[in-house]
Amino acid sequence: MNSLIIDATNKITFFMIIKSNDIYNVSHENSKTNYERLFILLKDFLNSKNFTFGDISRLYVNGGPGSFGGIRNSISMVKAIHLAKNIDYYCYSLTKFKKEKDIKYENIPNLCNKFSVKKNLINPIYIS
Repeated sequence: MNSLIIDATNKITFFMIIKSNDIYNVSHENSKTNYERLFILLKDFLNSKNFTFGDISRLYVNGGPGSFGGIRNSISMVKAIHLAKNIDYYCYSLTKFKKEKDIKYENIPNLCNKFSVKKNLINPIYIS
C-alpha cells in the first residue's frame, strides 16, 4: 500500500510518498504561483519517482490550521484526485496529534488510524 502525504498549510508545500520501507519527499516554497501550480508540482514529483496516481492507495492532506490558500488548494486537489481515481483520502490536523511525542510525516498514516480519522471527510481549520 502506497501513501501520499500533502501539506500546504505553512510556508512550505510538502509532498511525501511512503512505499513499504521507502520514503520519498520534496518541498517547495508556498507562493501564489506555486498554489496555482500545485497539481503540476505534485505530478512532477510523482513522475520523478516513477509513480503514477494509480500507484497511490491512500492520500493524506493537512486540513490546518494554516494558510487559507494552501488548505483550499490542497484539499481541492485531493478531492479531484479522489473523484478521478477513487483513491481514499484522510484530512488530518497536526493539532489532533498534540499528545504524541514524535510527530513526523511518515507517521501520519499510523496516527490517522490511531486517532480514528475518518476517510473521505474534510474538516478544514483556517487561521486568519
